[in-house]
Amino acid sequence: MKTIVVKIGGEIAGTPEMDAVARDIRALLEDGHRVSIVHGGGPQATALQKVMGLETRMVAGKRFTDPETLEVMKYAVAGKVNVDVCARLLAAGVLGVGLHGASGHVIVARRRPPRVMTGAGPDPIDLGLVGDVVGFNLPLLGDLWARGYVPVLACLGCDREGQPLNINGDTVASQLAGALRADALVLVTSAPGVLRDVKDPGSRIPRITHSEFTQGVESGAISGGMIPKLEESFEVLKDGARSVVIVGRLAPGDLRRAVEEPGSVGTVLVEG
Repeated sequence: MKTIVVKIGGEIAGTPEMDAVARDIRALLEDGHRVSIVHGGGPQATALQKVMGLETRMVAGKRFTDPETLEVMKYAVAGKVNVDVCARLLAAGVLGVGLHGASGHVIVARRRPPRVMTGAGPDPIDLGLVGDVVGFNLPLLGDLWARGYVPVLACLGCDREGQPLNINGDTVASQLAGALRADALVLVTSAPGVLRDVKDPGSRIPRITHSEFTQGVESGAISGGMIPKLEESFEVLKDGARSVVIVGRLAPGDLRRAVEEPGSVGTVLVEG
């Protein structure tokens, strides 16, 4: 039995591609594995901000979260996206249980202090109501797995005083994989992995080391939201997860291949 964390980007939730993911998750469950899902909702939040006349501020690929933006994240991520993902799972015969940080304090967080961020210059950046993961309610996840359910975690944490906090979905997934010492963390995105040329899907890099990632940032080949995604993913290898794979544009069976044959689909991250 393997423990698998699957991170789903908001651009995947509610699409036919999510149906392929859901069917593969069912297959993994039938093989006896434990699966937990973490999802984001950036596109949905941005769309709702536009409707509400709110500005979307991004710093080094991360969203600045003022009180109004946090309300949007509650509506879009813990609401619409969480329901859409659970509904797609249900249609595939998978019993997902939607959760967020305040649900049994499943994601324990504290507000992030200002810090220097890769690609954002030398000065510390305050991202507002953004959290760092402190821990997880692992017994709750264990109870759900024991009863045949799949936890579906929206990327909102909560501190010990009951303040919800926005957290990057890749961060939640990476930290959860580390806490669980997961056999595999699979990041499902809109890109087919890490690309040598972002305009060429065929330039997929099957394997990438940390030193190659650093060189890619310095050269500009790796930029924007891929920087924090890879930073968090390399950290989780240090924290105990055995495998991290970034995949996208999934065909039926690709998620299982990503777990069983790392590097055959997407990009597998390697220490070094």
